[in-house]
Amino acid sequence: MAYKRDPVTAPRLRGMPLRLFVETLEGPLGRSVLRKILNDSGFGRFQKTSADGAPPVQLKLPHPPNAPASEPDRLKLAEQVAGEGPWPTQETVAAFARAYRKGELTPVDVARRVQEGMAKLKDLNLFVASDPEDVRRQAEASARRFAEGRPLSVFDGVPVAVKDELDQVPYPTTVGTSFVGKAPATQDATLVARLRAAGAVLIGKANMHEIGINPIGINPHYGATRNPWNPSRITGGSSSGSAAAVASGLCPVSIGADGGGSIRIPAALCGVVGLKATWGRISEHGVYPLCWHVGHVGPIGRTVRDVAAAYAVIAGADPLDPGSQAQPFVELDAMARADLSGIRLGIHRPYFEDADPDVVRACDEAVRALVAKGATVVDVPAPDLNTILWQHAVIILTEMVTCMMPAIDEDIRRFGLDVRTNLAIGRYFSSSDYVHALQHRHKLTRELLATMQNVDAIVTPTTATTAPEMPEQALPEGESNLVMTDGLMRFIRPANITGFPGIAVPAGYDRQGLPVSLHFMGRPWEEGLLLRLAAAVEEAVPPRTPARQVRLLG
Repeated sequence: MAYKRDPVTAPRLRGMPLRLFVETLEGPLGRSVLRKILNDSGFGRFQKTSADGAPPVQLKLPHPPNAPASEPDRLKLAEQVAGEGPWPTQETVAAFARAYRKGELTPVDVARRVQEGMAKLKDLNLFVASDPEDVRRQAEASARRFAEGRPLSVFDGVPVAVKDELDQVPYPTTVGTSFVGKAPATQDATLVARLRAAGAVLIGKANMHEIGINPIGINPHYGATRNPWNPSRITGGSSSGSAAAVASGLCPVSIGADGGGSIRIPAALCGVVGLKATWGRISEHGVYPLCWHVGHVGPIGRTVRDVAAAYAVIAGADPLDPGSQAQPFVELDAMARADLSGIRLGIHRPYFEDADPDVVRACDEAVRALVAKGATVVDVPAPDLNTILWQHAVIILTEMVTCMMPAIDEDIRRFGLDVRTNLAIGRYFSSSDYVHALQHRHKLTRELLATMQNVDAIVTPTTATTAPEMPEQALPEGESNLVMTDGLMRFIRPANITGFPGIAVPAGYDRQGLPVSLHFMGRPWEEGLLLRLAAAVEEAVPPRTPARQVRLLG
């Protein structure tokens, strides 16, 4: 099948035209208007496509043949993989641990600097909540452990931000809205509890696009998160604050959530590393249930080793999350092997090149660096992008509508205009459309498993563009810009639909100095190999410093 992508023709709307459009969609003529718009955009063709008789259930993702026979000690594994990396000036997890252990400064010193940095960077709208007293108490407890010579792990005293989609005591979980989570969480999400048990200092709840429904990062209630590389640019979303907090230097690791690129897109635009692990690899217990079939939580980090260390702490089965039970034990031995001989990288050139020229140039240079280390490039089949787009849209929007239906019925006007647009589309889809999309999900998973028998990873840019300009005239409500959305999500969707792991890693810069990112999608459960590939790219790309960044270690 030849590569083909239908161009996006929907108008860009903001302000009063967007408000009138949304009110039309929510009125008696809404279904007729949506039928015309969606069919003009290819949805009618998707409804008629054959899923080859696939059932509407997901295939069991096969375990790797060399999966470990026993569960590793998560904290010891994090210590093993948390290294300085190739660029020693970066403030990594390992650098914090070294500074604490040498007595150069204490977690209390760092917590104070975090609060000062938050004040200095307040205009970037990175956080929706941070309790200075709670942060201080955590830091003091960590400092006592170091004084007594008993730090809990490499993460003890390390500042970490958490997306406002996960429960974290003592904050409410608002999911970026003005009305969800009026009461504080009474229990940490499993992922958060594992970080807390490792001694991490949890510095606050990071801003996000409202209910995670858009990859832009504009929030009408808490402000648009601005990109530390250039505040006139967006961060991407929906884990906007999580990625920008890392890029701005407030923490070496943060936690995001990814239903359609929401870890990897902001990581790409903010010049940091983002890992979406295999579906079920990291517990969803205590995560707001926005999109069951395509949602993932995971780490964003300054370096690949920061992400690997966080992954080691938070991954693994959780008795409170049934979806996490059928997984092999975590394995990161692959990270120790720098040589890439025998590694096969799958690239479909027309797909790879369907991006801005600066993006393609930087990503090609990164691939050449991998080939120089022994990897080989293998051609892979073209993806059916139009079918992929619609199966993802139907699944995620239907599930988000289902999750938010009580709020929709109570007063949909509490949501931002772009969110209301997407919810109207989700309400248009029928139960038959949803089942059809799940059938295609099964079919796509089967096809990619076959492709992955011949390659170790599929390689693309993470996003087709670098960080777009912030639409200042559209604030605070945001806008409907499907052309921008398509450019950000073009390479992202297959990993969400199938549950395969994917990682975004900085690969260079465009002519304006904005970060470019390379994306690897791997076989199920083989996050270690993706981290190994990302580390090889990291070694070849000298890091630059964002315009707005603080330093915590001096």
